[in-house]
Amino acid sequence: MTSNDKNMMEENIYDSLYGHQASSSGIPKNEFPTSELNPRLVYQAVHDELMLDGNSRQNLATFCQTWAEPEVHTLMNECIDKNMVDKDEYPQTAEIEARCVRMLSDLWHSPATSENAVGTSTTGSSEAAMLGGMGMKRRWEATRKAEGKEIDKPNLITGPVQICWHKFTRYWDVEHREIPMENGRLLMTPEEVLKLCDENTIGVVPTLGVTFTGQYEPVKEVSDALDKFQQETGINIPIHVDGASGGFLAPFCAPELEWDFRLPRVKSINASGHKFGLSPLGVGWVLWREPQDLPEDLVFWVNYLGGNMRDIALNFSRPGGQVVCQYYNFLRLGREGYTKIHGACYQTAQFLAAEIEQLGPFEIIYNGEADGGIPALCWKLKDGAAAGFSLFDFADRLCARGWQVPAYSLPANCQDQAIQRILVRHGVSRDLTTLLLNDMKQALVYLDKHPLQKSLTSEEASGFHH
Repeated sequence: MTSNDKNMMEENIYDSLYGHQASSSGIPKNEFPTSELNPRLVYQAVHDELMLDGNSRQNLATFCQTWAEPEVHTLMNECIDKNMVDKDEYPQTAEIEARCVRMLSDLWHSPATSENAVGTSTTGSSEAAMLGGMGMKRRWEATRKAEGKEIDKPNLITGPVQICWHKFTRYWDVEHREIPMENGRLLMTPEEVLKLCDENTIGVVPTLGVTFTGQYEPVKEVSDALDKFQQETGINIPIHVDGASGGFLAPFCAPELEWDFRLPRVKSINASGHKFGLSPLGVGWVLWREPQDLPEDLVFWVNYLGGNMRDIALNFSRPGGQVVCQYYNFLRLGREGYTKIHGACYQTAQFLAAEIEQLGPFEIIYNGEADGGIPALCWKLKDGAAAGFSLFDFADRLCARGWQVPAYSLPANCQDQAIQRILVRHGVSRDLTTLLLNDMKQALVYLDKHPLQKSLTSEEASGFHH
């Protein structure tokens, strides 16, 4: 841009936004701009590009919260400059984080006193899972060293898990013993766990809400099996619960389910505040059963921000707004409010499951029962049904109406089985799902009237992959 061009733009700064020269010539996309532009023009250009994103409220693939109260938006704006790690400069934000840890310690039945509750906020549940995994590895190493044994072959046992656990085992050189799915068994079972246990097992990770189906893995049954294993072998294997979704669901909608620190073998839990914790994107939590369960070498003390502060999380500078909003939700809703909101989600999931099953070609795998998993549902095409389309075709038709209803292949050893899944979150109302069902019916009518020469495959579909 020449100086003359710039002068002309400055002279016409009050032109209509779309009559301005910058709008007609386009904004820079590949090279760093040389000159400044009017903020209204830049905002409008970026705003217009964001219109091409999908409507997050129609995204039924995501576990993450897509609706928030106006007060949450206000608090996020007020916290835009607060750095979560700088506890000396923002001591009240640090206190709010500590209150959340104490509240979660109570919610998850930790035997620690409120003063001794130990945990931290993170940028999400994946970071929290990494910290839980590191805790298991460090405890195992310390025990092995005390016994004069080698520490070069650690392994971790999981069921079919989200990619964060694959990252953990790869990044920290841990053998990942992932229990594969089989026809008729899509989850971890105590029997499958025991087949993989040995003296090098740093821990077992049941998932409270498996990402592929939404179902809870049997934490108590696995814990009981490991108790018996220890009696027979002397090998003490801890449990870390991946409660990314279920950690903010089971306490309210399945309170009798034993999965948390009520089980002595459960040493740590991670959960996602921005999923069913109802906070904005960017907050997770990890808690340890008692202070002695957090290895000291995971704790760093720093004083170069103005005070001597304990730091546990992997990320250093982090926004404080999401933690503040988590505390807002705890105060605003309490057990009563969370139970009402999540209970409505479960009811909507079960309504959807019943309606989708009546559409004809689909078989429900999980229907959203509160004691069996998260408020979600998943289905497959009926065995032997000559539907004339794949679930990927069906998902593609729904996408034309803006709905993200993912279809995907299951992991080993069920790669040949495709399923489709819906997550019912706060804000996915009965009215919204009724509109979805109407579009599902229209999609089936279209696919019936327009037979496909070739169905879409998972590689050719919308790009949603687990």
